[in-house]
Amino acid sequence: MDHKIPYGKQEITEEDIQAVVATLRSDFITQGPKVNEFEKKFTQYIGANYAVAVANGTAALHLSVMALGIKPGQKVISSPITFAATTNAVLYNQGEVEFCDIDPDTILLDIVEVRKKLKKSKPGDYAGIIPVDFAGSPIQMDAFRSLADEYGIWLLEDACHAPGGFYQDSKGEKQNCGNGIYAQAAIFSFHPVKHIACGEGGMITTNDEKIYQKLLSLRSHGITKNSAELLENHGGWYHEMQNLGYNYRLNDIVCSLGISQLSRSDEALLKRRSIASYYFNAFKDISKIKMINQEVNGHAYHLFVIQTKQRKELYEYLIERNIFVQVHYIPVHLHPYYQKMGFKKGDFPNAEAYYEICLSLPIFPSLTEEELKFTTSTIKAFFNE
Repeated sequence: MDHKIPYGKQEITEEDIQAVVATLRSDFITQGPKVNEFEKKFTQYIGANYAVAVANGTAALHLSVMALGIKPGQKVISSPITFAATTNAVLYNQGEVEFCDIDPDTILLDIVEVRKKLKKSKPGDYAGIIPVDFAGSPIQMDAFRSLADEYGIWLLEDACHAPGGFYQDSKGEKQNCGNGIYAQAAIFSFHPVKHIACGEGGMITTNDEKIYQKLLSLRSHGITKNSAELLENHGGWYHEMQNLGYNYRLNDIVCSLGISQLSRSDEALLKRRSIASYYFNAFKDISKIKMINQEVNGHAYHLFVIQTKQRKELYEYLIERNIFVQVHYIPVHLHPYYQKMGFKKGDFPNAEAYYEICLSLPIFPSLTEEELKFTTSTIKAFFNE
C-alpha cells in the first residue's frame, strides 16, 4: 500500500463543509442557535432528556463529576483500561481515584471486583463509579445502577466510544448507551477519530433537570442571566456569577459540523459493524489471534481490538507496511503520575495482561475495501496463514 492507513480517521463530506460555511456566513459563530440545535438532535439520537455541549470530552468529564457532587477526599471507582482523562476528572475535583480490574473476557470494568471494594468501605468513602463503554462495547449499566443504589453513590457513564451502541437490560429492554435511564449522566467526545468528528467537542447527557441546570451554569463561568435566579436585577444587561464555573462552551461552528455528522451517524455505524464482521471472519481460524466481543449487534466499534502474544512484532511489521495500528490503552495506574499516588505494577493483573497483548486495527467509515483486504492479508502473512 503506497499510502498510510491509520487506525482511525475522520470523514468530512461536502455537506459537512457547507454546514460550516453556512454558519460562518450567519450572524452567530458562538453561543448561537446551532448549539441548541445540536444538543436537541443529540438527545433525540441518544434518547436522553437533556444534553449539554461542551469544549471536549475531558471538559464533559470534569463538569459531570463536579455537578454530580464530590467532597474532597471522596473516592471514585473506574477502570484502568481507559484514557487518562476519565479518572483525571476526579482529581480535578479534589477526589481520590480507585481502580478495579477488568473482566478479561469483555475488557470492561468487572462489577464483581467493584462490589468487593465497596463492601470494605464506610458510608461516605465513595462518591461514585465511572464505568467505561470501552471500544464501543456497552457495559451493563442496569447492574451497576443496582450496585450504586445499594451504596448511595452516583453513576457516570463514559460513553465516548459508544454513541449508537445499545444493550439489553435485565428486563429485556433495549437501552442506548448514554440514555440516562441508569446513570445520572453520561459523556461523549467528538474528537476526529470518534463517531461524530468535530475536531474537538463533547456532550453530557442526563435525565435529571437539576444536574442539567448545574451543567449549563458550570460550562459558562457559573454565570446566569435567568431573571428567576438572580438575587438582584439592575436591568436587561445584568447577570450574576453564582458559582465558580469554567469557559467550557462549544461554538456554533463546531456544532454545525456536529449536526451534519450526526445526520449520517447510523450509516457510519453500520459501516463500522461491517468492518468488524469482516475482521472476525478473516481471523477466525488464526489461533494466535484472540478477538473479544464477537456480538456485532449493539457494539459501536470505536475500536477493533485483537490480542496476540506477538503484539510488538506485529505492530512493527504493520507500521513498516503503512498500516498504522495503535495500542489502547496503557493502563492508567501505570502512568508515572498515578504511580506517585501509590499505584504500581501488579495491582490489576487482568488489565496489565490485556495491555501486553492488545492491538487496535484500522476501523473507520471511509476505510476502503482495498485497504481492508490489504490489512487482513498483511496480518495473515505475518502469521504465515
